[in-house]
Amino acid sequence: MSVTENNVAESLREGAVIPAASRAERFTSYDVEAFEVPGGREENWRFTPMKRLRGLHDGTAVASGEIRLESDAAPELKIETVGRDDARLGEAGTPSDRIAAQAYSSFAHATVVTVPKETQASKASVLRVHGPGEGKVAYGHLQVRAEPFAEAVIVLDHVGSGTYADNVEFVIGDSAKVTVVSVQDWADDAVHVSEQHLRLGRDATLKHTVVTLGGDLVRVSPTATFADKGGDVEMLGLYFSDAGQHQEHRLFVDHAVANCKSNVMYKGALQGDGAHAVWIGDVLIRAAAEATDTYELNRNLVLTPGARADSVPNLEIETGEIEGAGHASATGRFDDEQLFYLQSRGIGEEAARRLVVRGFFHEVLVRIGVPEVRERLEAAIEAELEAVGA
Repeated sequence: MSVTENNVAESLREGAVIPAASRAERFTSYDVEAFEVPGGREENWRFTPMKRLRGLHDGTAVASGEIRLESDAAPELKIETVGRDDARLGEAGTPSDRIAAQAYSSFAHATVVTVPKETQASKASVLRVHGPGEGKVAYGHLQVRAEPFAEAVIVLDHVGSGTYADNVEFVIGDSAKVTVVSVQDWADDAVHVSEQHLRLGRDATLKHTVVTLGGDLVRVSPTATFADKGGDVEMLGLYFSDAGQHQEHRLFVDHAVANCKSNVMYKGALQGDGAHAVWIGDVLIRAAAEATDTYELNRNLVLTPGARADSVPNLEIETGEIEGAGHASATGRFDDEQLFYLQSRGIGEEAARRLVVRGFFHEVLVRIGVPEVRERLEAAIEAELEAVGA
């Protein structure tokens, strides 16, 4: 037995988690029972507080309510309510964990939003998802389709109470340009687990932004794949974790096609005892994905004692013929030099701290292409800072 085999055997005897050798081996299925019930030691679940999932992971969370969907969409868009047998569902991706498979097998009907071919939407379209209510459970499915050469801005706004699991699909056609902002602004009691599937056609462009502010436990897992050459995806994220909140973002960018680009940038701030933020960023460049250009970045700013951030960037490259690839991650407190500089210019400590946090988030905020959403987030950040006295 080799040294490596000895180490693996010893780890197995100790009950340690052995991660998959490659993200290319990630298992997917629509069948709930194809996945084992997770216990929290698995690589995919080791940061998630399993008891706070309220049974979404083990089949005990039976649907007892429904979400309510409100839309303020551009008139050019087509919004349909369809049954489970609609052939378009699942086109963007297959569930990769048990909760996503449970959500796929449990929804009663789905919403399909279509941006017609060669259409430029006249305004940003807002789809507001209201939770099933405190103490209730619901499952859902939403698909956004941008046909070839279409352009649109879509805002998904999640509010209210309850326990909710869903799959969200974005099917971006050839040469389409779409901006998506997914806001999780839940009430304090809410639990939301969402797998988001992003599939880009030839020369398609997608800016996908995830903003997480509220909820007791929120776990969002976006996966980006490319159907043809020339796809360009930008994945942005902003989160603010308060005392007791668990916010988890797990990204996977699967470069299996040549000449595609991806850029990932997530930033988060944490404050209060028990605030916990988790960011996992996986990028896989397969052997066929020559001329790939990719970069991923995560930054966390810890504002008070008792808060914790876990950040794990992973980059796997199977070909040397790439344009560029890299990743970076950092977690820290206020920059004392920045505070000193501002205070030396006559700015009080409290105001200086606010400026540092605003500056920290500015790089993400300026890239959100929806002024109304950007202003709302700026106000939410200000309210968070007032709560902690920063």
